[in-house]
Amino acid sequence: MADIDKIIAEIKSFKITSEKCLVIYKNKYKTLLDNLCKELKTAAVTEKKVLGQQINKLKTAIDERYKDGFNSLHRTISKTEEYYDYTLPVESTIGGLHPLTILKNKLNYIFQRLGFNLVDGPEVEDDWHNFTALNIPLYHPAREMQDTFFVDNDARNVLRTHTTSVQVRVLEHQPLPVRCITIGRVYRNETVSARANSVFHQFDGFCVDKNVSFADLKYVFTEIVKGLFGTSVSMRLRPSYFPFTSPSVETDISCTVCGGEGCTICKGSGWLEVWGGGMIHENVLRKCNIDNKEYSGFAFGGGIERLSMLLHRINDLRLYYNNDVRFLKQFKSFSL
Repeated sequence: MADIDKIIAEIKSFKITSEKCLVIYKNKYKTLLDNLCKELKTAAVTEKKVLGQQINKLKTAIDERYKDGFNSLHRTISKTEEYYDYTLPVESTIGGLHPLTILKNKLNYIFQRLGFNLVDGPEVEDDWHNFTALNIPLYHPAREMQDTFFVDNDARNVLRTHTTSVQVRVLEHQPLPVRCITIGRVYRNETVSARANSVFHQFDGFCVDKNVSFADLKYVFTEIVKGLFGTSVSMRLRPSYFPFTSPSVETDISCTVCGGEGCTICKGSGWLEVWGGGMIHENVLRKCNIDNKEYSGFAFGGGIERLSMLLHRINDLRLYYNNDVRFLKQFKSFSL
């Protein structure tokens, strides 16, 4: 306490020339002030008043010097900026494609090599193209409010729940044979989570011609797997059900993480589900005014986000839509 005046003089002469000096100053004298306050608690009652005044005097000196040093440092920085030559070229940051866009482009390339044409359709669909023409009965669960966004009170129009609706539009108007692929947004009334979203992307492919068989579908699936995952990945087909295909299958690939040995990603099975498909149902062909005795076809489809998550081992679907630069910049120079 006897050296308070000496400490104050030292404070006034303390040189603050950088942010680092400012931090050193603050830590040094804050620690000193804290120690003096602790000593004040153990002092005699008769001495506390005088000692308290001395500590307040020191605290005022510390605060004023910190304020002066901060302002002086700020003025120095401002003066430096004042002389900055704004005519100099800036350091430009080149953006990159979104991971979903990268995958869409890759899929489009694979399907073009297989002879598929890229087509598109409206995102607001009528009941006929989204449900009825695809052999989805009137009371099918997919028509319920918990799955579908209806855009009018009489449920005549919906936000499309799958890109398969484009298949009907093409088959209704284009002459046969056709071989098409569509990639776009779809909408479902689902709770947003790490595994689901109300808006996501699908790819849908279909082919209608004479003498189209299940072997043709298997060949296309094999080429897609090779194009996306390489030749080291195995593929298997297992029976499934879709209203618009019969027979229907789900396509699995050997786990890209464990190589088929079993891990937490594939839940120990060694396989990962990637997309579904099958031979186009005869009812769908008839509703599109196609003679199912003369023509046959196959159709398939899957989620773009799911494929991207498998390719890049991403565990949260929401990352694709958060616009977090730290996430997006990882794909700046990525090429599938």
